[in-house]
Amino acid sequence: MGLSFAPARAGSITERVRDTVALLRRRGYGVSPSRLGELCLGGRVSEEKIRWAVAASTDLVISDGLVVDREERRHTGPMLDRARAHGVESGAYLAMSVGFVRRLVAFAPFIRGVAIAGSLASGGFRASDDVDLNLLVDDGYRHLTYVAVNALGLAHAMRHRDKPVDDLTRRPIAPRLMTANLILERSQWRPLVRQDADMAFELLVAEPVFGLDAIREVVEENPALLEHFPQLADRPADLLTHPPKRISRVFFPRWMDRPSRALGRAAWGYMQWTRRHRPEALARVAFVRSTMRPYTLFEKT
Repeated sequence: MGLSFAPARAGSITERVRDTVALLRRRGYGVSPSRLGELCLGGRVSEEKIRWAVAASTDLVISDGLVVDREERRHTGPMLDRARAHGVESGAYLAMSVGFVRRLVAFAPFIRGVAIAGSLASGGFRASDDVDLNLLVDDGYRHLTYVAVNALGLAHAMRHRDKPVDDLTRRPIAPRLMTANLILERSQWRPLVRQDADMAFELLVAEPVFGLDAIREVVEENPALLEHFPQLADRPADLLTHPPKRISRVFFPRWMDRPSRALGRAAWGYMQWTRRHRPEALARVAFVRSTMRPYTLFEKT
């Protein structure tokens, strides 16, 4: 069953806070009142107003420092563990990820923009997680980008074979470490088919690392995203980096994308096969892919 995407909201602060908490819950996260104010649907809200909204709501509560649905307050343990782990473990992985992105875009001149996504961007990272990347690429290079990320990612992971893993990041040769979460060709964001709150949130929490012009172009070409999160208009880019000299495009003709598609599909199928006895991992992969549709690669037809 597909994900039910949230519509734009222009209601009271309490309604906006409730909808934001629900959006975060679908992704498995809970955040503090101050962080929730930064991420609130409809625009930033002060921490004081967040606390007032929670107090005025019959559905919300602050439990262990996180704003959660009242019915979920007894199940905040995993979210709290993630929030605590993030504060301890995210710094080293952010620095590692920026270095990886620099090498990736130097090798792959068809990549126009890269942002760190997933738990490392959302505030719930733990060392057993992988690092998700959102990538903006030239038309005709989605599958070649996927292969490039995974090839360089495997070489990178070989140097970090002692990394903690779980059922989702365990791989036969080396841990799953750097992965492609979302790959968009330029024609796909001009305009986006999806401009709902979940897609806007995906772009909001992602940390830009390279290609700020392309990242801003996505918002400029899709102003409806700002109806959900006006914060996108002045999204900070504290991790922005400039890569070393890039390889010439002449080494990557567009016809390479076709064999890359076959190679990428085979690699994807193999990874799913290795998880065949791990139903929770398969379910998590299926959920994440549902949040990315219709932009996922290797859909069954």
